[in-house]
Amino acid sequence: MKLPRIFRTTPFRLTLLFLALFASAASAFLAYIYVATAGEATRRTDQEIRREMRSLVDIYDRAGVDAVNQSLIERAASEKPFLYLLLTKDNRRISGSIEESPVEDFTGRPAWATFQVTDVDREGRAVKHPARGLQQQLQHGEILFVGADAGDDEAYVARVVRALWASAALVVLLGLAGGVLVSRNVSRTMVNLIDVVERVRNGEQGVRARVRGARDEFDELAQGVNDMLDRLERSMQGHKHAGDAIAHDLRSPLTRLRARLETAYIDVEAGKGDATEALAQALEDTDGVLKTFGAVLSIARLQAAGAAPDPVIFDPADLGADIAELYEAFCEEKDIEFSAELARDLTIRGNREFLAQALANLLDNAIKYTPPGGAIMLRCRRRSSGEVEYSITDTGPGVPEEDRERVIQRFVRLEKDRSQPGAGLGLSLVAAIAEAHGGRLELSEGPGKVGDMGPGLRVAFILPRP
Repeated sequence: MKLPRIFRTTPFRLTLLFLALFASAASAFLAYIYVATAGEATRRTDQEIRREMRSLVDIYDRAGVDAVNQSLIERAASEKPFLYLLLTKDNRRISGSIEESPVEDFTGRPAWATFQVTDVDREGRAVKHPARGLQQQLQHGEILFVGADAGDDEAYVARVVRALWASAALVVLLGLAGGVLVSRNVSRTMVNLIDVVERVRNGEQGVRARVRGARDEFDELAQGVNDMLDRLERSMQGHKHAGDAIAHDLRSPLTRLRARLETAYIDVEAGKGDATEALAQALEDTDGVLKTFGAVLSIARLQAAGAAPDPVIFDPADLGADIAELYEAFCEEKDIEFSAELARDLTIRGNREFLAQALANLLDNAIKYTPPGGAIMLRCRRRSSGEVEYSITDTGPGVPEEDRERVIQRFVRLEKDRSQPGAGLGLSLVAAIAEAHGGRLELSEGPGKVGDMGPGLRVAFILPRP
């Protein structure tokens, strides 16, 4: 027979284990309580018996056996809970409240005995009670026994033990009930998570686990599962989008490449073209296609991941110095003045390779559109908001304000840029890198119109405070 699901859950099994440990500890505790309580009751009874024995021995030493006999008669008639027996040297009864001594084989040394006494209850029935007593030989040979009824003490101990057992049983029952309730609550939560996993496995990408708002470990687990599913969905959408984008965005350059090859082939067949030149142009177009493919794939990966991979903490001035050293030579070849202002003792957190690619793309654009005799400035500074900003300012033609948001989109090229090489993916990739780092890209006007140059463009790559 298969047990119900709730009895097969881990929380219920842990509850049973805890109750078993508790029952073992409670049993040991009850045993200790019983031994300690019974021992204390016995010690108290023994002390009272010894005290009564000393009192009677003192009377014997002062006034003899007749005085003791008289005291026993008086005390037996009182309400004191003692049992007395006074014997002669040859064990003949003189007086007392019991008929014979419970001590067997008495040698004259003080001896304790445990026995039972018979009493009559209110209904006339004979009832036996446990008793305990001390027997001692007096100075002139007489024997004195003093005992006490221990029934009340044992009844008290029994009541204490019964109360403890009842408490333990109540705790066990409440523990089982609590275990069932906890197991049901945990089971409902886990069933929800298992259902989410099963539905995702069956292809439902939009399902999410329910967060109860209790802020416990189950909510943390549900939130973690939801975050994982969000990233998985973004990744799948990103890969799908990347595939669609590559298929769509590479169609035009591949079509142009095929047209050029076809034209070159026809010209070469007609003896009008140069095969070497045609191959060189095809290689150049192929490089452009591969570059476009890499840029589209990088953008898709960043957008799918939602965050830059393998981030580290470093000084942005060091990266700026490396990039400045590399591009200063390119600017000299084109007769462009290049300068860098890099603030030190700053900190950013990100992927150094991606950030280097973003700065390289911005500087490539600046060099491409800045005429000879112009200037380019690379800056790294902390903004008043605490953010870190890389900025590249050039003296090229700039971008009209109404087009600055549009040029960040993929494959968007302004009309005046059609003569320049490229696919319109540089700023799109930079924007994707900034977004993956939790930052943003801002375009604004450069230093302004000066002679035939300007107004220029200032591109700010802003990163959040780490």
